[in-house]
Amino acid sequence: MSENTGERGREAEATREEKARRKAMLIRAGIYIFATHLFAGFVLLLFALGDRK
Repeated sequence: MSENTGERGREAEATREEKARRKAMLIRAGIYIFATHLFAGFVLLLFALGDRK
């Protein structure tokens, strides 16, 4: 019976680790998306200012 409990503990730990990795990945993706949009906005601003006469 103690062997079965050990397996459940490892599965629970693996599940927690997977959720932590997924959360970290989503945070990283959100930061990348935000930074990409910020850079694209800056480039558009440069084009808009360059177009003025």
